Amino acid sequence: MATMTAAQRREQARADYDAFLRACPSHQLLGRLSDKWVSLVIAALSGGSRRYSDLSRTIAGVSPKMLTQTLRALERDGIISRTVTPTVPVRVDYALTPLGTSLAGLLTAVKDWAETHFEDVRAARERYDAQNPN
Repeated sequence: MATMTAAQRREQARADYDAFLRACPSHQLLGRLSDKWVSLVIAALSGGSRRYSDLSRTIAGVSPKMLTQTLRALERDGIISRTVTPTVPVRVDYALTPLGTSLAGLLTAVKDWAETHFEDVRAARERYDAQNPN
């Protein structure tokens, strides 16, 4: 096995984490983070800890199954934490971890952009559809 220079090792490390390559772990992570439910859950938790039922009410249209899957995936990735308080009934709270907090600003900015510019996008869609009938 040939030895590598420091520059070659850095170049290899960059190649190992190339999000444009399907097999790259960062490619898979980007796939997870681009899910609409992930973005909405993280945006909802950016204001602080919330219970499952509160998240369910806040995020319109998410099914219980999808919300549960999203929360489990984010917990597995270290983006949110789940705290169980042994009461009757059991209380479960979700919160962003430091890793999740570092991501929240980006995803909240995308959500805010969508809310601010949707009318521009709608108008562009109408122009496109008028010029490109099916």
